[in-house]
Amino acid sequence: MEKVKIKGIKHVIAIVSGKGGVGKSTIAAQFALTLATRGYKTGLLDADIYGPSIPKMFNIENERPSIDPAIDNHKMLPIERQNIKINSIGFFVEPEKAIIWRGPMTSNAITQLITETYWGNLDYLIIDFPPGTGDIQITTMQKFDIDGAIVVTTPQSIALNDARKGAEMLLNEKIGVPLLGIVENMSWFTPSSHPNEKYFIFGTGGGQRLAKELNVPLLAKIPLVLEVGDAVEHGLDLVQIKDQTVLSTFDNLIKSVINRFE
Repeated sequence: MEKVKIKGIKHVIAIVSGKGGVGKSTIAAQFALTLATRGYKTGLLDADIYGPSIPKMFNIENERPSIDPAIDNHKMLPIERQNIKINSIGFFVEPEKAIIWRGPMTSNAITQLITETYWGNLDYLIIDFPPGTGDIQITTMQKFDIDGAIVVTTPQSIALNDARKGAEMLLNEKIGVPLLGIVENMSWFTPSSHPNEKYFIFGTGGGQRLAKELNVPLLAKIPLVLEVGDAVEHGLDLVQIKDQTVLSTFDNLIKSVINRFE
């Protein structure tokens, strides 16, 4: 199957996970923010149709994409925050109600969000996929040209088992999306009052073991930081985050990914 190149976008990167609760959407948001602060034209698509959280993270839950009849056949204009063009299924559904859609409906909804949004010219479009290996991931990855994917996990064995399934989906010849590497989230916790201490709440070494097993790089180990959680709750802004470990980790993550392409 010949994949479709999304018009005007140089590179598309998927952020995936085998299970929920590993911080995938937070990673996707911070990834996009770091790209934007480095001067790249960046878009962020929230494809997590059953649990869209990007609008909450950027404090734009009450926003709605507009349509300009003069622009590219009535396409939606994404919401822009912190130099990122954002679209999400969360803009079109009531946040307190469950989305009860079968597989083809969810796949069609994501396809529409991709093709009927006026992204303009972007260096990078980051897609925050729902956890798992369902219809949304399969349809989108088979239909569109995606340059690479990052698998997010925690060090826990149960998370690694699910992350492995997500990685195997990418490597399947029917999907054919390059696996850029593994990001281990919540690697340790350091209390602000004891900056020299590390508590490995979810175990250690899981991300490295998975990366070695799959023969891909461990792109980053990201600590569990209260400051980041607060930022997510009140509209994510990397400028407000002072934790140098987090900032330098994401800066190095971006460098390793863009070096792959540029």
